[in-house]
Amino acid sequence: MSFRGAGNAGFNDSPMESQSFGSFPNLGMVNGNAGSGKMRAPQSNPLNQFKANFDTFAEKVESLTDTALVRKLQPYIPGIARFFIVATFYEDSLRILTQWTDQVFYLHEWKRYPYFFVILFLFVVSIVMFVGATLLILRKQTNYATGALCGCIVLQGLVYGLFGGSAFVLRNFSVIGGLLIAFSDSIVQNKTTFGMLPELHDKNKQFRGYLLFAGRILIVLMFIGFTFSKSWFTVILTLICTVGFALGYKTKMASISLGLILAFYNITLNNYWFHSQTRRDFLKYEFYQNLSIIGALMLITNTGAGDLSIDSKKKVY
Repeated sequence: MSFRGAGNAGFNDSPMESQSFGSFPNLGMVNGNAGSGKMRAPQSNPLNQFKANFDTFAEKVESLTDTALVRKLQPYIPGIARFFIVATFYEDSLRILTQWTDQVFYLHEWKRYPYFFVILFLFVVSIVMFVGATLLILRKQTNYATGALCGCIVLQGLVYGLFGGSAFVLRNFSVIGGLLIAFSDSIVQNKTTFGMLPELHDKNKQFRGYLLFAGRILIVLMFIGFTFSKSWFTVILTLICTVGFALGYKTKMASISLGLILAFYNITLNNYWFHSQTRRDFLKYEFYQNLSIIGALMLITNTGAGDLSIDSKKKVY
């Protein structure tokens, strides 16, 4: 994150009903006594009831991806998602260049870094973020691009002294998680060997599963601070979806739900276009950081949670 303005050094489905069997003579037993003419109504298990309702809810949410509009956009969703993931780097790179004087003043005069270091740092970071983001969108040299962008996050946090705030750390870890998911999307899943036969043990697929798992865990970190400042309904829904997302259970439903929740609050709370310049800088930063996480959720919705997930294990067993 670059310097953000002068003077701101810190930062109706119902439960299953019991069935009634009426009065039939000598059918069933009550307390082990036959021929009483009575039969006990079956007891509904609350856990099974909750699971049935949850499955119904998940099916309704997942059906959102079956609409005509989404099907038309399907081929473009990975590209749109990758753009969302790296949008925060474009925004930060552009900010450094358009507010060059303020950036230099803050680092040189306020943070007391040598002038030559400040100039070199700002120039290198802005170029690396722009080039790395572009390569990741184009899926070119994605390993170097991902590493460079992750390095920029860490380096900026150290130079600007922003690792003291837990919200900053959690949010940027989630952005790194989004980069890992974008990187995993570029890995070829099917590898061939002699006679064009597939390898029995696909190392690329296994590595991709690890990346997706790490990305999911890192994205969950952001929701730790986000969740508990919202309404009780949002808290409960976000907690359920966050756990499911981390474990890879009902991942598609969890990704869609978290993405919609985050998008709603991003537009209503981080609407930087309605604020003055100083306030706008910080809201703009949070807006594009959240947009990066929304992009990662879109990719997970499109590609799945990977091999290290409950959804994947259910397919096997």
